[in-house]
Formats: sequence, structure tokens, C-alpha cells
Amino acid sequence: SRYKMPILLTFIARAPDGLPLVSSTPPSSTSGSTGLSPSDLEVFKRQAKSIMQSIDMSRRSGSPSKCSIESTGGYTFHYMQSAAEGVVYLALTEKSYPKRLVFLYLEEVSEAFVTDLLGEFGDKWQNEIQMSSRPYQFIKFDRVIQKKTREFVDPKSRQNTSKLNEDLADIQSIMKKNIQEVLNRGEKLEKMNDISSQLVSDSKKFKWGAKQLSYQVMLQQYGLVVVLGLSFCFVIYLKFFW
Repeated sequence: SRYKMPILLTFIARAPDGLPLVSSTPPSSTSGSTGLSPSDLEVFKRQAKSIMQSIDMSRRSGSPSKCSIESTGGYTFHYMQSAAEGVVYLALTEKSYPKRLVFLYLEEVSEAFVTDLLGEFGDKWQNEIQMSSRPYQFIKFDRVIQKKTREFVDPKSRQNTSKLNEDLADIQSIMKKNIQEVLNRGEKLEKMNDISSQLVSDSKKFKWGAKQLSYQVMLQQYGLVVVLGLSFCFVIYLKFFW
């Protein structure tokens, strides 16, 4: 059986903070012919952003370079991160779409993206990514992704069957997760960041309170002496100089 636009959503994001650089949705997704309503598509986009933001947070604890994350409604996210490039590539497909073919698609998108940036910025293309200050700064690359999704529209086509036969990648090494654990992890990490920020804030308040307490103690210890000294000087001034 043939699939119609199985690559339902593609994101390219900056690895350090999950900033989306490119987002691509095939025309068939927006028209609803894939079974995704506009509201469903928005839900998956939010999930995709949560996944991309959580990847960098977990890299310090060994986040996998390739991972498939089962979502709701029979759909699955697949991501591939490149530490050398500092970029994450993510796609949403139907659960039945061949996993090896999805990652071949992401690899081709990655190669095309780097080639495109090299042609425009030369050897400084990575600096352009790291210095990006706004989302979707490389959205013009969407035209290349659109072409790639058309090439991968039918997993059983002669071209894609040939790609699978030539691919020697071991899909058993690809990590599997559930969308809920990713979203829960993101919430926990956000809470940890909030707690950390609160601790910093409380620490500053404590330091300020400690200074005030120190001033009060000094005032209690030496305040009377200072007042008596000033009074004595005032009396001497009145007696001899007034």
C-alpha cells in the first residue's frame, strides 16, 4: 500500500537551546488529507518543540544521538542530533512508517542543510547557527525539505527500497521513548530551574538581610558612644568658641 506524505512534520533546531531554525509541513498536512486536523497539527508542533528543548537538557546525562518517541494517535517522532553540527533534526510520521527509512530521510535532510549553509556562508556556517537570535531564521530551506518529503512519500517505491537495501544501520541501537516521559522530564527540569532561580533569589535576600543585621548590631554597640562623643564636642564648642 502507498502512503500519502508520511513525513508529516519536519523540524531543524539548534541543539544548545532547542531554538527552531526550520519548520516544514507538507501541503497535504495542512489540507487534512493525512488525517491530521489543524488542531492536531498544532498539538504535535508543541510536542516537537518540547522534545527539541529537552534534548539539550538531557545531553549532559547521555541523551541518545537517535531516538524514536511514540506519541498519541498512532504517530511517532524521530530525532537525530549531531554534536559536531550543534543541530537536531526531527520528523513526525505514522507509526507504521519504516524506522530505518525515517532516519535515512533525516540524514539526507542533514546533508542538504549543511551543504546549503556551506554554499551561503562558507566555513562560518556554524557561527551563523549559533548567532541566530530569532526562530525560523533559515525557513527558506523549507523548499529543500518539501522536495525531500516527496522523495520519501512511498516507502515501497523502487528508489526507497534501494536505499533500504544499501543502508547498513542497526536500528536496534535507536532509543525508544514515550512522549509522556519526555514531556514529564521537561516539566521536572523546568521545576528544577525554577527552584534554582528561587534559591539564587533567596540567597541574595539573605545576604542583604545579613548586612542590615550587621549594621543594626554595630549601631547598638557603638551608637551610644558616638552620641556621647558628639554631645561632648558640641559642649566644648559652645564653651570656647561661641
